[in-house]
This record gives sequence, C-alpha cells and structure tokens, in this order.
Amino acid sequence: MHEKTPGRGAAFDLDSAEPRRNAPPGGAQDFAALGLDELDRAVVHALQIRPRAPWTLVGEVLGVNPVTAARRWRRMEQAGLAWVTAYPRLSNSRIVVSAIVEVDTEPGAAQDVAHALAADPEVATVKLVAGGRDLVATVQTRDLNELAQLTTLLFQGTPGVRATRTHLSTGVPAEGSKWRLRSLDSAQCARIEAALPESPSSAGEAMAGWDELDAWLVELLSADGRTPLRRLAAETGTGLTTVRRRLQSLLVSGASLRCDLARPLSGWPLSAVYFASVPGQYLEETGRALAGVREVRSCGITSGQHNLVIDVWLRALADVHTFEAHLSRRLPRLTIGDRSVVLRTVKHMGRLLDGDGRCVGVVPLSHGVPRQPLRAVGGDPASSADRRA
Repeated sequence: MHEKTPGRGAAFDLDSAEPRRNAPPGGAQDFAALGLDELDRAVVHALQIRPRAPWTLVGEVLGVNPVTAARRWRRMEQAGLAWVTAYPRLSNSRIVVSAIVEVDTEPGAAQDVAHALAADPEVATVKLVAGGRDLVATVQTRDLNELAQLTTLLFQGTPGVRATRTHLSTGVPAEGSKWRLRSLDSAQCARIEAALPESPSSAGEAMAGWDELDAWLVELLSADGRTPLRRLAAETGTGLTTVRRRLQSLLVSGASLRCDLARPLSGWPLSAVYFASVPGQYLEETGRALAGVREVRSCGITSGQHNLVIDVWLRALADVHTFEAHLSRRLPRLTIGDRSVVLRTVKHMGRLLDGDGRCVGVVPLSHGVPRQPLRAVGGDPASSADRRA
C-alpha cells in the first residue's frame, strides 16, 4: 500500500494585505542548512500557485532553464521536502464528507494507534498531540453512512483506542492549499495565476461529470499530483484526450491540488489545534476573519460541542497562548474551549511523515474507485503526445 517516495513570537495580524500567504523571515536559514536556496523556494512557490504548471512556464517566470527548474523540484521531492498531492474538494459535501476525530488511547498506545490509523486510505491526517486528547485525525468518506462505518470499525476496532469524538465538518472557511511562501514577487505570481484554468460558470457545471473516472484520477493524483497525462490514461485505461478534458474540468470543480512543504522549512515549525465556539449567527463572519489570519493553516466549521476547529502554525511554543489571547482580543465572540499542541504529524493528506516532517511514503486517498481499467470513452489513444494539464 505504501510507496517510497526557538525564536521571537509572531506578530499576529488579522488585517494582513496578503492573508495566509506569507511565511515569515527566517525560513531561508532552514533551507540553507539543507542545501536549499532561493531558487528552490521559488520553484515551490510557483507550484503552490499552480501545482501542475509546465516546467516551461516555471522556467520562464523564474528566469531559468526549464530543465533546471525540473531538476530542482525532483531533488526536493526525492528528499521528501516538498510534494504535490490531490484530494476531493472539501467544501463539496456531495463529493466528500469529512470529519475531525479526537482519539483517546490507552496509556503508552498512542504511537501504535497513530501508525495503525495512518495505514487507512480514508484517514487523511493523523497528529500526535498533547492536551485533552492523544490524537487528532481527519477522515474523508463518500457519505455519512461510510463515515459511520469508518468511525465504528476502524477507530473503535483498533487495539489501544479507548474513546473517540467525531466532529462532522459542515464548512471549510480556510484550508492548506491557499498557504504560500514569500519567494515570488507580485508580477511573477500574476503570471503564474494567469495560467490557471477558468472557474466553472455555475454550480451545476461544477458538479457535472463526477464519476468513477474522476474518483480514480483523484486517487492517482493523491500519490503524485504531477503524474503525466499519459500515465493517468494508461492507469485508467482511458483515452488521453478524455483524461485531459476530464482533469481540466475536475481541477476547477471537484478536486483540489496542493504543493506541500516540510513544515520545519516553512518558518513556522510548531503547530496547534484549537477547539472553539462562536454563536451561530456569527459563524460565517468569524470563519472569514480566521481565513485572513496568516497563522491559520486550516479552519473547519463542525457540528458538536465546538463549532470551529482551527489548525494553526506558530513560530515558538509560547505563541500557543499568545496567539489565543490575540484571537480573543480581535474576535471577542470567539471562545476557545480547548487546545492541543502537535507533538508530531504522522500523516498529512495521505503522506507519511518522519519526525522532521519529511515525506517518507504515501497512502493514496481512496474513494471507492474501481481496481480494473475503465472502458475508454473516446478520445486519442494513450500513445499521443503527453502534455501537462
């Protein structure tokens, strides 16, 4: 199943001109220690904007040979420092149902439970934490029935699990695919963004075409978001033109692509999860405000005792409480009921991570896709010229 593949406190600001996009100064030292330079950072930033950007475009924007850009990326990817992955659009409940699960374990069993859960393709993320729970996991299923089965059979049936609490996600004001480095200037960002596919014209168009082929493409891209079209066509037994057209539609309607970076290299080496509540009439407004905080990596609106679960990146351990105090001053209606510091992320959106946050394997996210090639639905044969979508 698996394939090899302390500082000053943050100056928190909810009114940043570039919300959630900028890593703070200082991350470059971590890159330098690993032999990574500004060009490496620029390549990552470009792929954060457009994860499947052709190397000709990346090279042109960065002013380097496309071969050089590709070689830099392969070196980082092979070292597990950066990667591109895909997952169903979390805001679309007709495609995916997601939830955050708190897990209490028997004494001494937390790591074993974390690794057991990480092996399941429907468990996207697993974190070992300190606080009112031992683990925090996120899960993705096709519907509520599958979610009920997963939480019953996997969590309650895993040795060492003592109790679980499931927070069903009903909205995602902020998620990690929007986070950016600060390596490209505004003109370079604009050139990359100009090459992005157009948004669908309507919600109806956004839903069109989600079927077994779409689900299979998302699974393949969850293992490598830059998988060439020719390989996608061969894996699914579908014509190249069909795969190209379907992928272009999928990436603006039903799936998200993201370029992730090992967190210690981001300039935000620490992470925490806050469980918070706000009166229902202010939930949407508060979600938008939280999405504008650069420390907020993701934010989910959930059912249950707390209606907000906020995942943040921080620069120092003391910022766990400093950040909470800042939110309380700026969002007085927000009440933080509990918080946990992340000791280690074992799995992140399908990627297995080591203690330094490097990718050491992948469990492709599965959404009930077939295991035999699909019947071709027209289009060019798989031997046609391969182009990046």
